[in-house]
Amino acid sequence: MQRDLVVATAEGLYCPAGDFHIDPWRPVPRAVITHGHGDHARSGMGCYHVVAEGLPILRWRLGDQDYRVHAAGERFRIGGATLSFHPAGHVLGSSQVRIEAGGEVWVASGDYKRDPDPTCAPFEVVACDVFITESTFGLPIYRWTPATEVARDIVAWREECAGNGEAAILYCYALGKAQRILAELAAHTDRPVFVHGAIDAGVQVYREAGVHLLDTRRVADEARAADFAGELVIAPPSAAGSPWIRRFRRAQQGFASGWMRIRGNRRRRNYDRGFVVSDHADWPSLLRTAHETGARRVIATHGDTDALVRVLNTQGIDTGVFATGYGEDD
Repeated sequence: MQRDLVVATAEGLYCPAGDFHIDPWRPVPRAVITHGHGDHARSGMGCYHVVAEGLPILRWRLGDQDYRVHAAGERFRIGGATLSFHPAGHVLGSSQVRIEAGGEVWVASGDYKRDPDPTCAPFEVVACDVFITESTFGLPIYRWTPATEVARDIVAWREECAGNGEAAILYCYALGKAQRILAELAAHTDRPVFVHGAIDAGVQVYREAGVHLLDTRRVADEARAADFAGELVIAPPSAAGSPWIRRFRRAQQGFASGWMRIRGNRRRRNYDRGFVVSDHADWPSLLRTAHETGARRVIATHGDTDALVRVLNTQGIDTGVFATGYGEDD
């Protein structure tokens, strides 16, 4: 009986044929990294196999490491396995990992989305025998509105706040989400956006990679008594309730996330506005992708796996679940 190409271990997803791990959460000799978010790319690995487009983010997050850099689509060997990276559409440089060994092809999706995003390469469907899919938003309620419509709503919110003499403070994840929002806003306004220092660091990485973003200014560069009324300010969630927020005399606070699809999440977090924009696949995209890969077996990872597994089973696809240590993208 042939062994599975990828198995779940205490260190993370492991490929015995190649003797490497995919996005491990504990130190291992060889790590294949799908993207630079902190729950997928951790320090302490012997070496890191990464796609070229994702290298700037890895260097920003992890500093100097032993990086083995590969072009997207390039086939390379690790042990007895042949690998290649393919765009995942999640954030800049995010990739799926195709693994071939023993006459089988497995694909580990990492985090991905199918919606258009001007800041990264679009998702590429990769044919495979077994597809390991994320399921962060694996419930039928999660369906995304086009991000360009959400950008228009954000501009309208800023104008509403201006009429009230308030700043519009929008919290979102510092890597990927903030840059996507800035890119989408550029199609609707030319007015600069103020950013928290943690957001600015990621913005500069994207700019250096050639991604076009709306002009930004650092909040910290403004005079302490600056009046931000009518301005849009983007900050990481950690800034909410911190001393940093005290510089804004009057403000509304919003949050941009797929979790805002559930109105109770906004109320519990005490935000004035919630904007539904996600860098993960929604429910229809999860089902569609599983079928488009042609996989005979689909293994769901982090998120709401139960509903996805149940529905795919009824549609004739063999399923399984890997318990993983992944979480938020902040």
